[in-house]
Amino acid sequence: MMTCHNWLVHKIFLTEIQQAARKYAKGIMLDIGCGKKPWESIFAPYVEKHIGLDYQDSLHGLSKVDIVATAYDTTLPDESVDTILCTAVLEHLERPCDAVKEMYRVLKPGGHTILTAPLFWHLHEEPRDFYRYTKHGLKYLFENAGFEVLEVKPLSGFIVTFGQELVYFLQRYRRGIPLRWAIDILSVLIQRSAYFLNRFDRSYNFTWLYLIIASKVKQQ
Repeated sequence: MMTCHNWLVHKIFLTEIQQAARKYAKGIMLDIGCGKKPWESIFAPYVEKHIGLDYQDSLHGLSKVDIVATAYDTTLPDESVDTILCTAVLEHLERPCDAVKEMYRVLKPGGHTILTAPLFWHLHEEPRDFYRYTKHGLKYLFENAGFEVLEVKPLSGFIVTFGQELVYFLQRYRRGIPLRWAIDILSVLIQRSAYFLNRFDRSYNFTWLYLIIASKVKQQ
């Protein structure tokens, strides 16, 4: 959910996920770790059905969940979906290899997986926060499961990562001071400045998040 303290990363993320949806989404889509399906409207023009999957104890509730299951056992038949969406979930899974193999199992040949995972990010949704990923680690996970990796894209450089994390750090002190509005104004200024400067920043090894697109190749 976008608020004044995370406008920056959500703005960048929305642009990228819209492009991925337009280019790769189709047919029946499985949204693993769907939560409240925040990207439902983005994918609606491109998919016939949006199946949300999440586990029983999800912090986001089950109101938008269609299948209560895990990323390791979706309960779906082999090769039953055309697209898989999985955003900001992989870092919360103890067994990422098993999850990616399950994605491969349920995806139809010719289908695509659209997934994001962080490189630099603070602890969140504890204690279920286990890993951070390099582009090489993500590529290994997907190729090891049988996927063809089409893209591993960093969504920012150092400026965005530093600016956004600085805002999260400042927000920790917001409740304890009388001039909390000053922190909100500073947070907005930091994020707006980082968004502008990001267009010139090429320090991609400091990205906060990677977007990976992987395909299940059709057998000849």
